[in-house]
Amino acid sequence: MHLPIQHVFLKLAAIIQPWAAGLCILCFLFGLPIALLFSPPDYQQGDTVRIMYIHVPAAWMGLFCYGVMAAGSASYLIWRHPVANMVAKASAPIGAMFTALCLLTGMLWGEPMWGTPWVWDARLTSMLVLFFLYLGYMALGDAFDSPEQGDKAAAILALVGSVNLPIIKFSVDWWNSLHQPSIFSMAGVSVDTAMLPPLFLMVGAFQLYYVVVVLMRVRAQVLTAKIRAARLMRAA
Repeated sequence: MHLPIQHVFLKLAAIIQPWAAGLCILCFLFGLPIALLFSPPDYQQGDTVRIMYIHVPAAWMGLFCYGVMAAGSASYLIWRHPVANMVAKASAPIGAMFTALCLLTGMLWGEPMWGTPWVWDARLTSMLVLFFLYLGYMALGDAFDSPEQGDKAAAILALVGSVNLPIIKFSVDWWNSLHQPSIFSMAGVSVDTAMLPPLFLMVGAFQLYYVVVVLMRVRAQVLTAKIRAARLMRAA
């Protein structure tokens, strides 16, 4: 990795990370009480709808993290950009965590709404596939003796798996589905507008959490690469 790229990234990360962490804490401090205590109950679901304030941001972040992972993998394969590959690798475990949280909260939400925690619904199934894609990406990257070969194989899997993203997004429209429609669609907003401020706050909190953690993980990778390069130079 070229040293200017390292220096620029580390400087930018040092500036962005504390601001993102502070805003993340503020979003959680305001968003959680409003979502869990003060937002209105749904006229059909009652207070069960409050699961939405965790489920929907987690689902969004599961898709977002994989999108970042696919974009970083494409940049790495085409332009050999090392930081893009680091961002992709750093995003994978975070995205897997958000996807697992989405599936778990979806099961908790499905039990009172559908009478069962799981149905082989198109959106639920495609989200489960997304979770396995995350696991496959992380496993494939460590499956080769050569880190470069592992990174290439994992990047190819990330790009192939990105086909699943539009399937998740439009599955409710393409197939008959028990799953609730997307909150934002061509038909408009599917929830009461009073629910939008806490929902946006929670989405912001999850998004900023991702920024903070991915910067921490990429900074660690950059510093590890610098230490490895210094050792190789001393050995030479």
